[in-house]
Amino acid sequence: MAAPLITLAGIRLTFGGTPLLTSADLNVVAGDRIALVGRNGSGKSTLLKIAAGLVQADGGERFVHPGAILRYLPQDADFAGFATTFDYVAAGLKPTDDPHKARKALYALDLDGDEDVTRLSGGEARRTALARVIAPEPDVLLLDEPTNHLDLPAIEWLERALGGLKSAILMISHDRRFLETMSRSTVWLDRGVTRRMDQGFAGFETWRDQLLEEEELEQHKLDRKIVREEKWMHGGVTARRKRNVRRVRELADLRRERREHRRVSGEVRLEASEGQLSGRLVVEAEGLVKAFGERRVVDQFATRIMRGDRVGLVGPNGAGKTTLLNMLTGRLAPDEGGVRLGTNLDMVFLDQQRDELDPSWTVADALTRGRGDHVVINGKARHVASYMKDFLFLPEQTRSPVTVLSGGERARLMLARALSLPSNFLVLDEPTNDLDLETLDLLQELIADYAGTVLLVSHDRDFLDRVVTSTIVYEGEGRWREYAGGYSDMLAQRRQQAGGDQVAGKRATTGGQGASKQARAEATPELAAPAPKRKLSFKEKHALEGLPGEIARLEAEVKTLEAKLADPRLYASNPTEFANVSQTLAGAQAKLADAETRWLELEMLREEIAKG
Repeated sequence: MAAPLITLAGIRLTFGGTPLLTSADLNVVAGDRIALVGRNGSGKSTLLKIAAGLVQADGGERFVHPGAILRYLPQDADFAGFATTFDYVAAGLKPTDDPHKARKALYALDLDGDEDVTRLSGGEARRTALARVIAPEPDVLLLDEPTNHLDLPAIEWLERALGGLKSAILMISHDRRFLETMSRSTVWLDRGVTRRMDQGFAGFETWRDQLLEEEELEQHKLDRKIVREEKWMHGGVTARRKRNVRRVRELADLRRERREHRRVSGEVRLEASEGQLSGRLVVEAEGLVKAFGERRVVDQFATRIMRGDRVGLVGPNGAGKTTLLNMLTGRLAPDEGGVRLGTNLDMVFLDQQRDELDPSWTVADALTRGRGDHVVINGKARHVASYMKDFLFLPEQTRSPVTVLSGGERARLMLARALSLPSNFLVLDEPTNDLDLETLDLLQELIADYAGTVLLVSHDRDFLDRVVTSTIVYEGEGRWREYAGGYSDMLAQRRQQAGGDQVAGKRATTGGQGASKQARAEATPELAAPAPKRKLSFKEKHALEGLPGEIARLEAEVKTLEAKLADPRLYASNPTEFANVSQTLAGAQAKLADAETRWLELEMLREEIAKG
């Protein structure tokens, strides 16, 4: 077995009297590709810093192989003392490295090395930091959220670059597709303890759930044992005193074991406060044009978004995703063309910069908007501390200023704030930034169950595949095009179209009267290639399973409302109530019709796929 490059054994660390790491172990050998996973706040970044030698643990051992070259990528790079991106990257090279390696790494990431580090965008700063740690080709790479602020082309480049390195890699990321692609083993940090699985991240969730089930079973056995011992104690047995004393001591030990056991933290509970039913048409855009100076970022774009659609926007940084998003939502006027918004829209916008959080606010102020101690969700008032608990905030954080929150906590707070507002149109600009994998899963479920419309920008390929019904993608020179399905569906359609274009070109040159039989035969296989078999998407499967229950619920609601209206005394005694019930009934009937139509479409699609 290869000698370890880094070994951490029994690492312990306490912050503010609360144990963060109690017995964390880590072993990195040459060729490793390790995904370090765990919830926000579990100590992943701290453990990575301990491995890098930047944080001193309270206890345990750290060993680094003599001569091993380590490079650490923090979440936020410090450019102090450097003038240009080249200066920063060159400072990370080994003494024997050619400075040209720094320039080469920068060029690969679309930087020239002359950029002023004080004027870098978030994406440029991240690419510069990546160039610094990749250029020297170290023995060990320690990467903390390497895909943050990167667009999809840069993420895909990073996957190729890391795949070509000989370095051992220990990585933290919320990008599920990145982890599945890059990892060969997984270390789970949970309640201060690490567990290792010698498989990539793709098998992590099944393995984690199995471990938690086994742990729950062990705790159940412990509880049963304590109950048996307590019954024995209260039975009045006094003979054989020594044995009795031993059993009393053992019972005390069992109780201490149960008391000290750190149970799994509660799960985030996401619930959107839904507004009134919007009109069937949500957004209609025709001939949109937007230019900044000589550069057109949107050129003749048109789309129609209907109620219930989930639309994703994809493109490189600087392409104009946020500009297009703002035009489609009426926040920015186009230079040419027009946008028509539907009726009865209650729009909630989640901004990627988190600028909406006032530094002077407390967590409670951010959620209640400074109005008392309660939040109204779907017409029900809830105390702010109870609502905070749904997003894994502690009661003592109620009066904490937002400035002390971590990136993940700020992301959860913005999400909680957005979801507390009544809405039927969610506009999410990079909603997955800084969210842990469990919260991402729940956000996906919420979007799948959301009765309104969703328009989002994201670089998370797995998230897009799971939630969107169509994808608008940047195709260069201000051109945007909409494809059915998620990110993978979009890639498949583009490949199919590219293949069709190649075939058309080949037929134009080989398919005439004078073309040879051999040339026509070469074109035939491409023409005859079968299209990839259609499958139900995650969203479609989820809807097909959930719609029968939703239809039954709506039928019951319609029946109840009709029974109320059937009372001849209602209008005479309370005309306002009669009008409210009539309006509610109309909305419920519309929802029922939509649900029945959608179920019928999906059921027919399922049968068609089964036959094919």
